[in-house]
Amino acid sequence: MNTHTKVPPQQADEARVDLSRRSFLVGAGAAGVAFGYAGVPGLLGGDVALAAAPAAFEPSVWYAIAPDGIVTVTVGKADMGQHIASCMAQLVCEELGASWKDMRVALASNDPKYNDPLLGAQVTGGSWSTMMNFDAMSRAGAAGRMALVDAAAGIMGIPAGELTVRESTISHARSKKSMSFADVVKSGKVTKTFTPDDLKAIKLKTPDQYTLVGQSVPQLDIPSKTNGTAKYGIDTFLPGMVYGKLVLPPIRYGAKVTSVDDSDAKKVPGFIKAVVLDDKTATTSGWVVAVAANYPAAKKAAAALKVSWDKGPYAQTSSDTILTEAKKLQASDTSGQFFVKDGDTAAAFGTAAKVLEAEYTTNINIHAPMEPMNATAELKGDIWHLYSGNQFATRTGAIAAGAAGVDPKYIVMHQAWLGGGFGRRLDADMMVPAIQAAKAVGKPVKVIYSREDDMTMDFSRPLTYQKIKAGLDGDGKLVAMNHDVVSAWPTQRWGIPAFLSPSVDKKGVLDAFTVNGSDFFYSVPNHNVRAILNELAHNATPSGQLRSVAPGWTFWAVESMVDELAHAAGKDPAQYRIELLDGKGDNNGGAQRLRNTLLAAMGLAGYGTKQLPKGEAMGVACVSSQERKTASWTACVAHVAVAPNGEVKVKKLTVATDVGTAVHPDNIRAQVSGAALWGLSLAMYEKATLKDGGIEQTNFDSYTPLRMSQMPEVDVSIIANGEPATGVGEPAVTVIAPALANAIFNASGARVRSLPITAEAVKGAMKA
Repeated sequence: MNTHTKVPPQQADEARVDLSRRSFLVGAGAAGVAFGYAGVPGLLGGDVALAAAPAAFEPSVWYAIAPDGIVTVTVGKADMGQHIASCMAQLVCEELGASWKDMRVALASNDPKYNDPLLGAQVTGGSWSTMMNFDAMSRAGAAGRMALVDAAAGIMGIPAGELTVRESTISHARSKKSMSFADVVKSGKVTKTFTPDDLKAIKLKTPDQYTLVGQSVPQLDIPSKTNGTAKYGIDTFLPGMVYGKLVLPPIRYGAKVTSVDDSDAKKVPGFIKAVVLDDKTATTSGWVVAVAANYPAAKKAAAALKVSWDKGPYAQTSSDTILTEAKKLQASDTSGQFFVKDGDTAAAFGTAAKVLEAEYTTNINIHAPMEPMNATAELKGDIWHLYSGNQFATRTGAIAAGAAGVDPKYIVMHQAWLGGGFGRRLDADMMVPAIQAAKAVGKPVKVIYSREDDMTMDFSRPLTYQKIKAGLDGDGKLVAMNHDVVSAWPTQRWGIPAFLSPSVDKKGVLDAFTVNGSDFFYSVPNHNVRAILNELAHNATPSGQLRSVAPGWTFWAVESMVDELAHAAGKDPAQYRIELLDGKGDNNGGAQRLRNTLLAAMGLAGYGTKQLPKGEAMGVACVSSQERKTASWTACVAHVAVAPNGEVKVKKLTVATDVGTAVHPDNIRAQVSGAALWGLSLAMYEKATLKDGGIEQTNFDSYTPLRMSQMPEVDVSIIANGEPATGVGEPAVTVIAPALANAIFNASGARVRSLPITAEAVKGAMKA
């Protein structure tokens, strides 16, 4: 890790937690803990997330301390291998003063009390988790420590100000008296309470006082994941449970079932019923579930069913027709809404010395987590119990309720560890067949998608088309840019108005999650960004949020165009970026951090200082992903070798990222490395296509992510400067593709503007 000089933290407004949204009660716990939902008679709750013993001390909704001193942190975030559960525990532990060996984690149910303090919903995405929960979890830990100290002071007859807390022990140096957390909890004397205002007033540690944050402590979830005791959704087994296997239409969306012949399926031992989904939430369309006593029987029965469909309005839709529609929409001056509208681009283009235009495209991409989609549904009395791993409990509960035809308060979700998410489990489609099949047969039903089911029905990253027009003055300075982004709008599909943004020209709302990143930190006096909804793509290929979301395509276009502008101006592309990152106006602060990150990556890679063989070169890119107000500053220097036939070998990726406060350095390095390799996979290897309304790629033989043999060297520099913590799961994804394309151009003169970058495209661009 590269450790830079620490500076005093400056709390960003957008990173502060609005503690008035909820309150903490710090006091003696009741005899046991059971979580219920208001207004549901007889419901004791979903998961008993905190298995607290009698007289446990529950300082806040986020954790409890048992009489044996064990601290169990309830995690409202989905843990999909990114160790966010351990991170939340680390934040609590730092301020609580507990010993790390005493910390445990549990996964929260969908009870609204576990909603994110800032978002007001239970959602994991956007690289937001640490950033948005750092303050709340820290204050929860600090409040617990203060309450324990207050109680210990009364018991020992010593002023609270003379006591110190370390390693789950409260001590008095002069008298040598001490009490463990267990001793204090067992006493039942903890009575101190905190109002929201009290919590706001707590003075938290400064970075120089940290003893645990910044340390790569053992991850709490690893032992159970290595010994097999960790439970994933697919591990659910309930008494009397049967299985469902999907029978899917050849069309991604819009098909309707016209008939089902189950005569052959009835010959399969264990077959129970074929269930045609009637999904009022419109999450699914044209699905049938074969239900049987076991999974092999369900698979055989599904294969034996003869289902006929009305293929619906998108049966002739293809990737080509979606792209054609996108270009048509972009060409219209009346399309879309403005996300950015600064200055007068038309006037600036009229006086520009040089004007460049370019089109950039990305293809459909599939999430493909290793644990396939699955859900188990069971009706107990009036309550639906759902077992799965999910990234968006708030929305998923609503969709499950719609599928079941009940009020959302009758839905209890038992959260599991996720065998990969990457945004795929923000969606709730797997709940629909499980619920409706269970309702139809009167038994608990587990539905497991096959790999083919998941790939063809993925809520994929959308096909995108972007056009950028940029103007330079006589000195090569960027004076104007128009940027049009045409895509499906995944967030609009969710139907949650709070997740949409008003356009800057007040002409409607737009899906900012399709254009974030286009509002970069470069100084451009005249700048327009237009967000354009491609209704055809939106309906024919219902899209979701794939790791890195919009910055995965917006920065592909922006950072490629900035490189093209640098070459047109006759300047080194890295130096050109440094000049644009001057920090003027609203860019102050962010531009400087991004510039420093770029300089760090350049220095680590030896950019501009190495004599490389013919056909080899380095390229740069720098990004402020995810959103402008919740950015992580990330830069990449890519080193490639390009053969005359267009084959590209990626030799090294050097990534520098400014994370503010590094909670767990080893985990950050792992996350950034994984994100960079994910970005490489998207940039060069992954592509799905739509033909006759259906996704053509059905497994890893035709959808081909990065293989181990294609791995380059990856060098990561972590910049920790004491600023508020930022996210690390996604930003490095976004910087890789443009850095590679820019390196390929420097090595071969081939400018490629479509992802994925293929040898054929590079060779063709060499000749252009």
